[in-house]
Amino acid sequence: MSSADIFYALGDFLTWTFGIFEWLGNKFNDFLLILGFVGFGYWMYRQHKFNQEAASNPDQIK
Repeated sequence: MSSADIFYALGDFLTWTFGIFEWLGNKFNDFLLILGFVGFGYWMYRQHKFNQEAASNPDQIK
């Protein structure tokens, strides 16, 4: 048994699993895409706040 057999078995299992949920379609992919954009926006918001805090702190080591 090679690693290719394991990967093909895993791929077949996932294909079968997502084949059961035909109503799911691309909704899962769309959800992940939206979640990624929202997460990136939140990350940039937090980074902006950290940069403002660092700019207003004269005691930091640069």
